[in-house]
Amino acid sequence: MTIPSHIVEMLARIRRRFQNAPLQERLLPSDAEFTTLRPVRNASAASVAKYWQRLRATASQEDQDALADPITMADPGQFSANIENFIGTVKMPVGIIGPLRINGLNAHGDFHVPMATTEAALVASYARGAYAATKSGGISTALLYEGVIRTPAFVFEGLLDAGLFVEWVVREIDALKAAAEATTRFGKLVSVEPMIDNNVVFLVCRYTTGDAAGQNMVTIATNALCEDIEARCPIAMKAWYIEGNFSGDKKASFLGLVTGRGRKVSASVTLSADVVEKTLGTSVKAMLDYGQVANLGSHLSGQLGAQAHFANGLAAFYIATGQDAACVAESAMGITRMEARGDDLFCSVTMPNILVGSVGGGTSLPSQAAGLNVLGLKGAGNGAALAEVAVATCLCGEISIVAAIAAGHFTRAHENLARKR
Repeated sequence: MTIPSHIVEMLARIRRRFQNAPLQERLLPSDAEFTTLRPVRNASAASVAKYWQRLRATASQEDQDALADPITMADPGQFSANIENFIGTVKMPVGIIGPLRINGLNAHGDFHVPMATTEAALVASYARGAYAATKSGGISTALLYEGVIRTPAFVFEGLLDAGLFVEWVVREIDALKAAAEATTRFGKLVSVEPMIDNNVVFLVCRYTTGDAAGQNMVTIATNALCEDIEARCPIAMKAWYIEGNFSGDKKASFLGLVTGRGRKVSASVTLSADVVEKTLGTSVKAMLDYGQVANLGSHLSGQLGAQAHFANGLAAFYIATGQDAACVAESAMGITRMEARGDDLFCSVTMPNILVGSVGGGTSLPSQAAGLNVLGLKGAGNGAALAEVAVATCLCGEISIVAAIAAGHFTRAHENLARKR
């Protein structure tokens, strides 16, 4: 068997850096004394100052001033609901794209979309896509389905008990629904689907969550449902867990792609040939030709869905508007399609896992609330519209990157906007 050359080179680099004895010592367990951090849930100026005293071995006063700046320290307590062991806030560049015209069932009008990122060229690319879409009449959007899921798991002695448990759940579903919904004003349990794997049963509990993203809401509601099961179910169980790692929470999964977890949104626009040529600097045929190759690459590499870079737009949008950025792991799945419509180009994206909220989570923090206010979508009644804006923004990114690669402009744009300015 031949050893790949890069492995041989890596071993040689490690060998040159360490002698045998020091290398062995570095990898041994250490019983050196340490002082643990005292956890703080309710931030104050005093608690922040105490943490920074602890950090003086590696961090400077300038570092403290950058994170614990005067605006942040004017009211440290306002962050207590969102973080523990608070030491300050991180400032990220925020740009806007737009106006992005959206002709949606929930989002309707011209929007300026805030995007927080450190990646140069990203905002420029999405802005170009937004301009092309708006110049072509705007993006049509529709919220197709919604339902945040939590999947508790129940372990039994054998398959027979698992089956009897499912039978009991079906009989008691009204009482279980009442137990779950008693924990929330806005959450509604819309379905419970049992999934049996021999002696283990997963309950796929799907909720609507109003205008909130609803991750915590459905966890608390499902816990109440499970406790009701534990108290009343006559079938002996060995164990139960609030999440059986079946839901796809913060990870890409086939379940999320097919059934959705969160809000499922579809968006589309037909770009005129003139806009493609004059705004995007390429042709409809060139974009379709590249799209065919990119779609093949998606299939051959085993992607869940087929798209160019949903994660770029979603991460920037989520951070700017106070969403849970880790949800990008599951939200950035879906399908991008481009088809000829006469001389023009039809472009669409469908994304089944948009986890956003206009209330709750980080949406009330100062910078993030400002981002939602820029959109005009802060507060109750705007959750569905926010999801449609998120997907429309992703469509802008798909249009721009496909055009750039098709025209051979992708590398040049990154050199000009990132490395050479």
